[in-house]
Parts: sequence; structure tokens; C-alpha cells
Amino acid sequence: MSAKYGLVGYNSSRKHISISIPSSTEVMSPHIKSVEELKVLGINLSSYSALTQFLICVAGVFIFYLIYGYLQELIFSVDGFKPFGWYLTLIQFGFYSMFGLVELQLTQDKRRRIPGKTYMIIAFLTVGTMGLSNTSLGYLNYPTQVIFKCCKLIPVMIGGVFIQGKRYNVADVSAAICMSLGLIWFTLADSKVAPNFNVTGVLLISLALCADAAIGNVQEKAMKLHNGSNSEMVLYSYSIGFVYILTGLLCVGGLGSAVTFCAEHPVKTYGYAFLFSLTGYFGISFVLALIKLFGALVAVTVTTGRKAMTIVLSFMFFAKPFTFQYIWGGLLVLFGIFLNVYSKNREKMKLPSVKDLRNLLLTGKKVRFLSQNV
Repeated sequence: MSAKYGLVGYNSSRKHISISIPSSTEVMSPHIKSVEELKVLGINLSSYSALTQFLICVAGVFIFYLIYGYLQELIFSVDGFKPFGWYLTLIQFGFYSMFGLVELQLTQDKRRRIPGKTYMIIAFLTVGTMGLSNTSLGYLNYPTQVIFKCCKLIPVMIGGVFIQGKRYNVADVSAAICMSLGLIWFTLADSKVAPNFNVTGVLLISLALCADAAIGNVQEKAMKLHNGSNSEMVLYSYSIGFVYILTGLLCVGGLGSAVTFCAEHPVKTYGYAFLFSLTGYFGISFVLALIKLFGALVAVTVTTGRKAMTIVLSFMFFAKPFTFQYIWGGLLVLFGIFLNVYSKNREKMKLPSVKDLRNLLLTGKKVRFLSQNV
């Protein structure tokens, strides 16, 4: 084997060892990743600090997914559209594939780095999480759906343990539990006001939850192992998923009625679906960047916090009663976000220990005592 790639070359006559380092242009092992530019919607994040990268990704996720959530609820408020959740997912996957193709053509590196078999698995999970989630809105109200979706934090952590062999600390586990309980508490009031539970809807959103818990870990492992780009991930996973859904609709026979209904209401269906897909595509680009830079748990933590804000906007644009349970639930979610950020920045965010707090209280008492004597 050549010493060109960092292997040892031994010369028996002179008995010396020579080691050469490969240049940046030479091909490296897929397990050794070089630092490359990470661009999201034309924004080069590689030139920014880790904190700035995190804030840009969080801002992108919140802005685009808040609009995404509003349009999703708006589409299903159209009379007669609720049975066509899978057709909406088909349209959404079609738009995502086109957007991904355009973005990939604008990049210099157009190679597919992640294997096709991996994309087939990711596409299957993506179809499950998005298709089943969209379809469940035909059977459940929006807050009930969020109650189930917010609980994916813990399955993501379990998936990280089994899929990637990760180990999470107490702060990460506490953050997942706090955010899940906070969102459940946040949405529980609305589910009590207008409970609309359905066995079919519960089954659909439960299956979507299982797929959603696995997809983040599979995407993170694939992107880190093969160093794939966001546009590549979106293009191939959603185009393969489009074929999956189209094949399923043709076999089941629910395509004709959906096309007929949408043709009668083109603006409220295809128009909303285009904006819905566009904002969702922009949002998923920032989510993939979060996964690649900070891992699946951080990405899911951010998207879970976004759901709390989505529910707030849901109350603003779709009139709902208000109770203080929403405030307590929101505070619990914020505490969960703080725990997750703290677990990733323990060295920079040194919280006082119990002993430090005790000494601080004792010092305060002594100061007050001396001031009274003076």
C-alpha cells in the first residue's frame, strides 16, 4: 500500500521511516471528514461562529415553520379537504423534489454521496412521518395532533442510543421530559375544550411519531458518514418518497377524487399547497443544517419549541379559549430548552452549586447584620 495516503513506507537498505500527509485535493476515507462549506438557501454558515450558526438556523426554523403550520391548518379548514391528506403529501413531495433539484443545480458539487439504499430508507421514513401526520388531521384536531408529536423527543433519544450508540446525560433527558410535559400541558386545555379523539387518527399519528423519531437519527448518521449536502438529501429522499406515495395512491384508488376536488378549488388547494411546500422546504433546509451541525436532539428540541409558538399563533388566527395552563406549559417548555442549551455549553454556563448558593446566602445575612449594627 502506498505511503501517499499516510501509511508507513519502510526502506530496508537505509532503515528509515517516511510518512507523507495527503493533500486537500486527494480523496480521503468517508469516515474522515474534511471541513467543507455548509450553505443553506445561499447562506454560507461556515464563516460564522457556532453560536451565530445556531441562531441563524433557529430563526429559519421558527420563521418558515410558523408560516408552514398556519398554512397546514388553513388547508384542512377548507370544507371537504380532510380526506385528501395523502394527496396533499404527494403535492408537497413533488414541490420539494423540484425545489431540491433547482438548489442542487445552483451548487458546484452535484455528486450524490449518500448511497441509494440509504435514501430508500430515509424516503420511507419521511413518507411515514409527513404523510401519516397530514392524514391524521382529517381525524384529529390540531392541538390533539401536537400532543402526540411533541412526545417525539424521548423516542429520538432512544433512537440515538440504538441507531448511533449515543449516550445522553441527565440534563438532556430532563430537557426532553420537560419539553414533552410542557407541550402536553400547553395543549391539554384545548383538547378538553373540544376533544375530537378518533382511533384511526390516534393510530396514524402514533405511527408518524415512530417514523419521526427514527428519521432524525438516520439522517444525522448518513450526513456525517458520507458528508452529504442538504440539497442532495432533500432531492433524493423526497423524489423517492414521491414515487412511493404515487404508487400507493394508484394502488388504493384515491387519486381521482382528490384531483377532481382540487380542480374545483385550485387556489385554496394548489395555491395554498405551493406556499405550504415552499415554506416547508425552506424550513427543512434549516432543520437539516441543525442536524448536521448540532445533532438530531438539538434539532428536535428547536422544532419542539417551535410547536409551542405555532399553537400560540393558532389561538391568534383561529379563535380559541385561553387559560393559564398555556402559560405554565410554555414556561415548562422554555425550561426544557434552557436545560438542553446548558447541557451543550456546560463549560461556558457554569451554574452555582448548592454549596455556592449556601455561602452566598450566609454572606448576605452577614452583610445585613453588619449594616444593622452600623
